[in-house]
Amino acid sequence: MRRPRTSTGDEGFHFFATGTDTDVGKTEAACALLALLADGDLHPAAMKPYESGCIDRRRPADALALKTAARCDDPLAHVCPYRYRAPLAPGMAAARRREPPSFARVLALARSFGARPLIIDARRDIIDLITALNVPVLLVARAGLGTLNHTGLSLDALARRRIPVRAVILTKIMAVNDPSEQDNAEWLRQRHGVTVLGPVPYAQDPTSRRAAYRQALRPLLSVETND
Repeated sequence: MRRPRTSTGDEGFHFFATGTDTDVGKTEAACALLALLADGDLHPAAMKPYESGCIDRRRPADALALKTAARCDDPLAHVCPYRYRAPLAPGMAAARRREPPSFARVLALARSFGARPLIIDARRDIIDLITALNVPVLLVARAGLGTLNHTGLSLDALARRRIPVRAVILTKIMAVNDPSEQDNAEWLRQRHGVTVLGPVPYAQDPTSRRAAYRQALRPLLSVETND
């Protein structure tokens, strides 16, 4: 498998996986991409700059899942430099602890991975970091009712910063029948001119769900260099 190419040119396969909302499958999508890259022996790196809701700050669940998917031996302090116990937005959790994170440190750590394929699992509200790194976004969104509005607002915010969006991936997060899921992907393509993947079907079994994400995201790795 040859090295994939993206719009970042010589910087390699770099993506921010960010979501339109909480619990839309952002970390699952990031893990799936990392696993696909690892399958190709591309030695990917993972980063989750801020993780809140950590029961044990020494073992941030999402960051450890990303490391496992990437099969990397990078120090956890590089993968996830800021961790908070409070189940709040990271900025709010940091303010409660009076421990504001260093933007410069996060930026330096992200750049320290060099040209290795890098997947950054990040919230939409760290748009300044996305802008500084000039990394394209994989936007994870709900497949059903309401996603046209939420996804549209997110795409508009990214467009105002001139941040490239490589794709939107729609995910089905509940085992309910939602008729809008049949049309949302095409409406997003027509309205915003963006690549839309999925929707990833709902699966209660974690193994089946991981396989569904990998299948939906595989097209992102299909563009290869001819050098």
